[in-house]
Amino acid sequence: MKIFIAQQNYHIGNFEANTAKIISAIREAKKQGGELIVFSELAVCGYPPRDFLEFNDFIEQSQAAIDKIKAEADTIGVLVGAPSRNPKPEGKDLFNSAYLLYEQEVKGIAHKTLLPNYDIFDEYRYFEPAYEWNVMEFKGIRMAVTICEDIWDMSPNPLYRIQPMDKLMEQMPNVMINLSASPFDYVHADGRISIVKQNAAKYNLPVIYCNTVGSQTEIIFDGGSLAMNRNQDLIVEMPYFEEALVAVNLRVDGSFDELPVRHAAQVPLAQLMPDELDDNLGIANIHRAIITSIRDYFSKMGFTKAIVASSGGIDSAVVLALACEALGPQNVRALLMPSQYSSTHSVSDAERLSKNLGSPYDIIAIEDIFKTFESSLDPVFKGLPFNVAEENLQSRIRGALVMALANKFNCILLNTSNKSELATGYGTLYGDMAGGLGVLGDLYKMQVYALARYINRTVEIIPLNIINKAPSAELRPGQKDSDSLPDYYTLDPILYQYIERRRGPKEIIAMGYDAALVARVLKMVNTNEYKRNQFCPIIRVSPKAFGIGRRVPIVGKYLS
Repeated sequence: MKIFIAQQNYHIGNFEANTAKIISAIREAKKQGGELIVFSELAVCGYPPRDFLEFNDFIEQSQAAIDKIKAEADTIGVLVGAPSRNPKPEGKDLFNSAYLLYEQEVKGIAHKTLLPNYDIFDEYRYFEPAYEWNVMEFKGIRMAVTICEDIWDMSPNPLYRIQPMDKLMEQMPNVMINLSASPFDYVHADGRISIVKQNAAKYNLPVIYCNTVGSQTEIIFDGGSLAMNRNQDLIVEMPYFEEALVAVNLRVDGSFDELPVRHAAQVPLAQLMPDELDDNLGIANIHRAIITSIRDYFSKMGFTKAIVASSGGIDSAVVLALACEALGPQNVRALLMPSQYSSTHSVSDAERLSKNLGSPYDIIAIEDIFKTFESSLDPVFKGLPFNVAEENLQSRIRGALVMALANKFNCILLNTSNKSELATGYGTLYGDMAGGLGVLGDLYKMQVYALARYINRTVEIIPLNIINKAPSAELRPGQKDSDSLPDYYTLDPILYQYIERRRGPKEIIAMGYDAALVARVLKMVNTNEYKRNQFCPIIRVSPKAFGIGRRVPIVGKYLS
């Protein structure tokens, strides 16, 4: 049987565009003699639809889209993900489902059993888990159809959790087909392949795995759809961060006509989650992921132009370079806003960066504006020393100016704060924390440097002086980040242990870190949750990002 895997980029709630894309792939597969085509989880409505699922009209539009797709499923079978209604009054109103369409009819529906409720996932809020499991027979092939998480939790204890594949194996399937929406992080691709390998080995079945691709605001899907034989050889590995349509030929005995592209010994057995922070790990994929995210955020929202507050520092330089690559340099504007505390090289470095990129830039000095504010505040501040109030005032002046240009020229402000700064609260609300999308908010400072070096891998785009100089907010004379924070090469590993590894203070201290330093760092993280709670969406590239995947109380006392 010639089976096509359709790895596509969907737009949540855009039923017209999603349906047209799905139908286009069906027609192409038919043209090439395809007998079955597989799409990803909730392809019809896009993933994750979240509270859109609570709107009856949303579900009706999804059902109407299934009817349109069904009309195309005449001589070819179609497996496609969409929500379906629960006919029973008990439980949630919806299932997360996979439809088998053929001969312009619905031939079968499989429902997702294991509904993830961790990190960025919140599926049990909307869906009822499956309560019956049936193999779908199609042209002599018995298909065990599962959805994403259904193959991830392989717990052997039936009293703890139902494993859908164990139920389906009772009906002697020939192949496992998984419709997925598995998000990117910089260690997840190996984990995904290893899970497929474990399933192929446990059930002695070939596996066809269809993942989605593209970005949905903060969540990125990297594709990497695949086919694996029962010997755990990789038959097809589809591209990452790209749409693709690929065919495999499956025989009734469960073997493939195609030769392996990677033998089982070359396929990873487990996901790599490093015990220590590795600044360079996955940096090429992080680069591609962020480019994908910026590009999709703008295209799906209908935006074309971005603006970046360019300081001459490493963070704004990396954001500007990424934005230019994603959107085209002509569509990315830089605003340089020097103060009396700015070094001369900050301006010249920022100018050189914009010239290297070929993107437009403007310079608006803030010294006079700052003095006007100081004068207005003098009756209240008189006799009080210069402190964080005046420092933050400069940042907020810059925020007001860059937002003025964003409004005037119809641009979206890209935020430049990194994960180290967001973790410790080293940023100004309504100032440098302003923006529509947090580009670097899931990268520690040392990872930002690694990304800058990667951007410069073939030619110097980011001036080396930006990479080599000590980081500074330049809000007072001679200021350095290290005046307020531990050096990043010391800070970042502690943050990684607390945020990604979820280790408490005693565990981190036992690893050899100074007790007083650990207490100081963790206190900064916890007391600044209120700032992060007001921050813009952050592009997620790590296994544990700030935002929807990390939910902690603002007023909690843990470690504070």
